[in-house]
Amino acid sequence: MENEETMGNEETMGNIDVVHAAYRAFHARDVDALLATLDPDVAWVHPEGMDRYGLGGTKVGHAGVREFLARVPAVIGGMRLRPQEFVCSGDRVVVFGEREVTSLSGDTETLDFVHSWTLRAGRAVRMADIFDTLPFGRLIETGTGTSGGE
Repeated sequence: MENEETMGNEETMGNIDVVHAAYRAFHARDVDALLATLDPDVAWVHPEGMDRYGLGGTKVGHAGVREFLARVPAVIGGMRLRPQEFVCSGDRVVVFGEREVTSLSGDTETLDFVHSWTLRAGRAVRMADIFDTLPFGRLIETGTGTSGGE
């Protein structure tokens, strides 16, 4: 959470604060605190390439986010996000970072991510997680003994 580029206005700073609060809640595994940063009708978006693991597509609303978060421990052993750069423009905050993903069997890899947050009235209305699904999928498959290759 080191580098931050902003347009310098109060709304942008408020948006950064909301996104920081979301990451703090995620790190603390505090789902209620995470949901407090999200609009009740939030679109929680992940690459379609993660569909085969039950993690792809768009989940809608707090119930959709809860459903997504409940699914994650079924396919990976753990994840630690390391946001590194925040770029803000108006209602958009884009975060570049790394995630440390641990498979169910204990193998760990560091993978890059980009999170695109759209905020309105102090809450995230959309969060899109953008990443290379191939190494993430391989980690899931080696951790569960599932053979890959479609």
